[in-house]
Amino acid sequence: MGGCGGGGGNSHGSDIDDWELPPSHVLEDVTLVLVGKVGTGKSATANTILGDEAFASKYSYAGVTQTCQKSRTMVHDGGLIRTINVIDTPGLFDMDIKNEDVRKVIVRCMDMAKDGIHAMLMVFSAISRFSCEDEKTIESLKLSFGDRILDHMILVFTRGDEIGGETSWKNMLSASGPPYLQNKTSDAQSREAQLKKLLDAVDFVVSSNHGKPYSNELFAQIQEEHHRKKDANLEAYSSMKEMDGEYMSRITKMVEEKLDQQAARLEIQNKLTEEIRKLNESLEKAQKEINNVPKENKKFRESEKAKKEKKKQTEAVFQKKARQRLKQNLDRARQEKNGCIIL
Repeated sequence: MGGCGGGGGNSHGSDIDDWELPPSHVLEDVTLVLVGKVGTGKSATANTILGDEAFASKYSYAGVTQTCQKSRTMVHDGGLIRTINVIDTPGLFDMDIKNEDVRKVIVRCMDMAKDGIHAMLMVFSAISRFSCEDEKTIESLKLSFGDRILDHMILVFTRGDEIGGETSWKNMLSASGPPYLQNKTSDAQSREAQLKKLLDAVDFVVSSNHGKPYSNELFAQIQEEHHRKKDANLEAYSSMKEMDGEYMSRITKMVEEKLDQQAARLEIQNKLTEEIRKLNESLEKAQKEINNVPKENKKFRESEKAKKEKKKQTEAVFQKKARQRLKQNLDRARQEKNGCIIL
């Protein structure tokens, strides 16, 4: 598998230490974390980035990757060299994975990426529809890592050649889709070009975040535990395994406490959101009723005006008839008077 950028190649493992370049030519390490459902091609994508079959990869309905794995490669473009750390994760948030297993994976992932995550690659299969489960996965990632992880996220689409190539694949995407929707192809030349685009996308995300990886208070606590482990006296433990076990136990407890706090906050937030929604509905209903009051008042005023007008007309007719009857009575009285004999 070829490298990226300027036709250069990749180098792996201890070869990194063999390069003797001035520090100014060595870029800071970049850490990438790949997440997604089972069968989307996370491990294959990771291997493409690494330029090596570092992780087991095959099309399968069951997850091939059972735990977090980390590997690295050195990418050089001209006189510039940088190390890319790639963390492959199992199918997080799939329907059949237990919540406790998810937490173990998150602990392992955070430990491997304790210095921060420069970009999180959310891997989808181009031949599958975006489902409610995919949406829940993104929400779960926000819950596990924090909302700001979205600022470091890149969407990666694999198996695009199975739907007619990149042109057909792009036509399937909405016009409002994110700009970093990548494609994976079996064609070596296209694959290398797409890898270059992907790494350019990583550079853009890193630049957009001012070169700082995603980190939070929990990552800082894990770093402290890591330094504490390095400074620990091995003589206080019966073995390195015991030391590692205590270290993982402490950071697991920290992560679980943090996730419990976040879950509690999310539950409260959801309740508040629902209450606010109901309140807004009540306010809208009240506002509509208020807006209808002038209309009702107008109808009432028009009705009262019509009643008064009708009463006035009725009184006028009555008075007219009364005057007519009075006139008739007077005329009759005069006629009777004129016809009388006065003695």
